[in-house]
Amino acid sequence: MTTSRMPTVFFGHGTPMIAMKQNETTRTWRAILEAMPRPKAILCVSAHWLTRGIGVTAQAHPPTIHDFGNFPQAMHEMRYPAPGSADLVARVGQLVAPDPVVPTDSWGFDHGCWTVLMKARPEADIPVIQLSLDATRSPADHFALGRRLRPLRDEGVLIMGTGNIVHDLSGVIRQDGVPARPYAENFSRAIKQAILADDADTVIGFERLGEDAARSVPTPDHFWPLLYTLGARHDDDQVSLATDFIEYSSIDMTTVMLTPRAIAA
Repeated sequence: MTTSRMPTVFFGHGTPMIAMKQNETTRTWRAILEAMPRPKAILCVSAHWLTRGIGVTAQAHPPTIHDFGNFPQAMHEMRYPAPGSADLVARVGQLVAPDPVVPTDSWGFDHGCWTVLMKARPEADIPVIQLSLDATRSPADHFALGRRLRPLRDEGVLIMGTGNIVHDLSGVIRQDGVPARPYAENFSRAIKQAILADDADTVIGFERLGEDAARSVPTPDHFWPLLYTLGARHDDDQVSLATDFIEYSSIDMTTVMLTPRAIAA
């Protein structure tokens, strides 16, 4: 039994330095893309493009943006040369209407996008566009936008969020193998349990999880992309978690996959 519906995935992308590494996380990202049907295009919602209003990259060949500092020069020389997609830009505008979507050439593939894709799809042969995070919107609004984009899954488009369930830079200890901070572990567990139970209200209302939420999500930008993946969920999707660990004490690397059961079977 097969289905033409694409999965939707949220990648816990962690530090940009992942672009310099080959490890179990990068191998898993690659395996995820290899296991699914080849997407016609990819719509990426990254934690690193915040706007007022909704923007979308509209170039035929979006540039690779090196939106970080104090990293090796080799990082600044990396490129992800995937093409854009005018057709997908137009389709996103149709689905989000009557809210306006503004095509722009002032952005490109930021590190939330390209550091994942250069590991998951190094061939860079699938058209990619990025959708911005409208910082004026509530978590419920972001979830609703994911819901409005859900038809793309039946049109061969991979809806891909990248961020982190827990992203607390103030708690980071840059050593491999350090234990997770208790608040990060508690919050991560609560959110993953809600996702597995299809309890969208808990994820949307993550701030109600109290001090654990406040410390795990000091700013919402890395959490919001998860809401697009969950908004695009179908009732018969199978949930799976990969790279399910907390890095550097307070960065959650969990990847969440929602896969049509016919594919998952």
